[in-house]
Amino acid sequence: MSENNAAPDVPAWLTDTRTSYDVDASGYAEKVQGLLEAHPHLRAHLDVFVELVQRDGGGRVADVGCGPGYVTRYLQDSGTEAFGIDLSPAMVAIAQRTYPDLHFEVGTMTNLDLAAHSVAGIVAFWSTIHIPDHAMAGVIEEVHRVLRPGGHVLVGFHVGDSTEHASSGYTGQPISVDTHRRQASKISDWLREANFQIESESVFRPDDIVPGGIVLARRRR
Repeated sequence: MSENNAAPDVPAWLTDTRTSYDVDASGYAEKVQGLLEAHPHLRAHLDVFVELVQRDGGGRVADVGCGPGYVTRYLQDSGTEAFGIDLSPAMVAIAQRTYPDLHFEVGTMTNLDLAAHSVAGIVAFWSTIHIPDHAMAGVIEEVHRVLRPGGHVLVGFHVGDSTEHASSGYTGQPISVDTHRRQASKISDWLREANFQIESESVFRPDDIVPGGIVLARRRR
């Protein structure tokens, strides 16, 4: 969708991302099927996040950019009160069909429809990768706003220093979306600037062409 056709005040990159995932929802859901079962490092980081949330009193956890809901399912089964939010209505529809016992809703991390201090934790599992640098501060401010003091956030991302544009999705249909690769130190610096304390930085499969990274942080009181 072109910028001229986008809704007022909605940036073109956000509209393009929503449209692209609506188009490619079924292909993406198939692509990530079994991902957590195949990657113990990912499960381990989610387990640490859950333990930190439980240690600090438990509470609701938002899986922001939940896609087809597989991480939301894992968080719920691990002992949190998890719910999912995603930009794409088609993705939310898949998540609702797949996990009808869980709550999913359409929303954007640039403007979360959550009250201040209303959640104990937020997971952004490879869901900030389409947000350009200039918009990241606002997203992290939203995370800070909705997290209760002492709450925890997990950010997963592709590691690197480049931006890749995709014009074809997993289903072969045309899409238009940018994917931003970042260093863990950059994610951590953004979080520190928003008054978060970094708990850990991890890079795994560093010999891959595109390694994975996870930062865990805690909202200062």
